[in-house]
Amino acid sequence: MPQHVAIQGFQGSFHEVAARQYFGAAPTLNFCATFGEVVAQVAGGRADAALMAMENSLAGSILPNYLLLERNNLTITGEVYLPIHQHLLALPGTTLADVQAVHSHPMALRQCGDFLSQYPAWQLVETEDTGLSAQLLAERQTPSVAVVAGAQAAEAFGLQLLAPAIHDDPNNYTRFLVLERAAEAQPVASPDKASLYFYTSHAPGMLAQVLTLVAGHGLNLSKLQSCPRPSQPWHYGFHADVEFDTPAQLGALLAELPRVTEELRVFGAYHRGSMEFEQETTNLKEGGHAELAEAALPRH
Repeated sequence: MPQHVAIQGFQGSFHEVAARQYFGAAPTLNFCATFGEVVAQVAGGRADAALMAMENSLAGSILPNYLLLERNNLTITGEVYLPIHQHLLALPGTTLADVQAVHSHPMALRQCGDFLSQYPAWQLVETEDTGLSAQLLAERQTPSVAVVAGAQAAEAFGLQLLAPAIHDDPNNYTRFLVLERAAEAQPVASPDKASLYFYTSHAPGMLAQVLTLVAGHGLNLSKLQSCPRPSQPWHYGFHADVEFDTPAQLGALLAELPRVTEELRVFGAYHRGSMEFEQETTNLKEGGHAELAEAALPRH
């Protein structure tokens, strides 16, 4: 069990909830303002592991984080799927008519586009973190400002839940990866998912050959993300997540992929995350506070 885990965000953030779900209460969380700092803390030995968001089911992939994987010698040892319930939070006593600006992380604002579009006069202010936005609102006591954040932020900073569940789709999930230094990470026993990076020659049909091999060995391609290759305009590498029943299937695929790729890297083989866990429950009490029911699951 790691002693220090780096996360992007601050108290009340979804990264904090995901980290506690995966690691439990024991590790100290190192709060970081940027994803680059998260990776640097693990690579530099200031943290034993990191938890980093990679994609959201509504807002899509966080492309810079795929580049961070490419450029740092870290290994993926696990993943977390967290249901994201975005709420509009404000100071106690605030009404919707009082709101003039809404602050939050850009990904959170994107997840709530339908609701926010109903209030075109509101100024949308992008910030570095949902939890930090809630904290600053509580500290500054600005009645004309609301924030988009989770119920855990409302609880942490005594904010009113002004409008609940404002995300565009009730099935809103964020996927987080667990990262450790490659030299120290222990192999995961009986993995059933792996994250790969590859690129092929810039010729017709080469990507199709890779995909044919994946299907031919019976693996499920659950993610395929293209990323530009630096210094090679219009050339792309591919991040692929594959799911399998036995590690032998992965081994057989990796033995054949070099003949149809020019570079192949395995970022990690690990246990696929589960989306079968208790959902957030929100209790709208008098005064508008929210309570979050969450189970801290031990690391597997």
